[in-house]
Amino acid sequence: MTGNDQRPEGAAQDDSVADAYSANWVDLYAPPDLKPYLRLSRADRPIGTWLLLLPCWWGVFLGAAAFPETAGWLTFWIFAGCALGAFLMRGAGCTWNDITDRDIDDKVARTRSRPIPSGQVTPQQAGIWMAVQAGVAALILFTFNWAAISLGVLSLALVAIYPFAKRFTWWPQVFLGLAFNWGALLAWTAQTGSIGLPALFLYMAGISWTLFYDTIYAHMDREDDELIGVKSTARLFAENTETWLRGFLVVTVVLMSLSVIYALAPLANPLKMSLGLAGAWAMGWHMNWQLGKLDINNTQMCLRLFRSNRDAGLLAALFLAITMFV
Repeated sequence: MTGNDQRPEGAAQDDSVADAYSANWVDLYAPPDLKPYLRLSRADRPIGTWLLLLPCWWGVFLGAAAFPETAGWLTFWIFAGCALGAFLMRGAGCTWNDITDRDIDDKVARTRSRPIPSGQVTPQQAGIWMAVQAGVAALILFTFNWAAISLGVLSLALVAIYPFAKRFTWWPQVFLGLAFNWGALLAWTAQTGSIGLPALFLYMAGISWTLFYDTIYAHMDREDDELIGVKSTARLFAENTETWLRGFLVVTVVLMSLSVIYALAPLANPLKMSLGLAGAWAMGWHMNWQLGKLDINNTQMCLRLFRSNRDAGLLAALFLAITMFV
């Protein structure tokens, strides 16, 4: 299953991927034949799974807090099902991304060590692996209500389009945000039975957050992207990046706060409202901390700050989870 074992120039001797965590579990413990496929799924880089999962958790926690009568075992299953589904669908999406980007990845230093451009996996093998992951994720999705299932099916269009966005727009991060935060709509709907205005505000907050963190990430590839003509908000914003990111920070906090207000105001519970709003502001505080550390010309710092957005999103999820029990 491993395909050809060809190493690109500059690749690590153990065939690990350039931007993976050192000593990650895939490199250390996975069976050799399975390693290239787990790397296709970015199992050696869990941050993407977190960023896909956290909007799902926001949606289910806020939905359960807003409609206490729906909270219970259903909430627990959506919580767990979203975790499994996020791992699988992030893996399927990344595999699709690598299939479509195989002629670009071999021209970028950070990505030429990935399994397809390095020759460890063929595009055909990657396609089969993508289908397996998506199929298992579909089994989880089909345990939710029909409204949530419909949303899950619709999300496939966004997943399919995203890899091509950087070829025709300076704002590919918007398309990533549309896809990565769809779980806020899906999980809220799975919990409550229908889409509501709070879910829409939460979804838009997530898109703004994605513009924030993925612009930071895109600065790692800015020079290579300029050479091969790939577009990104990092190239578009350039030296004005910090100003734009501060704007995304404010929009994220405002939209998440509106989501909490519209969801919890009917309950007339000041403590619930305060805790929900505290989640939005705690996330904003973390994003502000990132701006204080940002150096767009320091790739290692950009990677560190990008990864730290797991903690930013977890802060909001933690406060929203607490609101369910108040």
